[in-house]
Amino acid sequence: MNQFNETDRDRIIEMAWEDRTPFEAIQFQFGLSEKDVIEFMRLNSKASSFRMWRKRMSGRMTKHQQLRVKGVNRFKCSMQKAISMNKIAKR
Repeated sequence: MNQFNETDRDRIIEMAWEDRTPFEAIQFQFGLSEKDVIEFMRLNSKASSFRMWRKRMSGRMTKHQQLRVKGVNRFKCSMQKAISMNKIAKR
């Protein structure tokens, strides 16, 4: 699990915390199974944060592709904008 750079570690943690991102998406992008994600979160989080994450994720239907509503086969919300690193917010 040390093969990830800081950017990848941050993205894995972000995806793990997101309610609508299934573990299968993390496995597809980073090769980590659900068990590996749990171990990754244990190693890369404070103990209290890990316990809070486990409590939040246990039983959450959206974290498992097979428990999701049929017909939802995307990794992100259809309303979510694409991320672009070159745009600066203008006021």
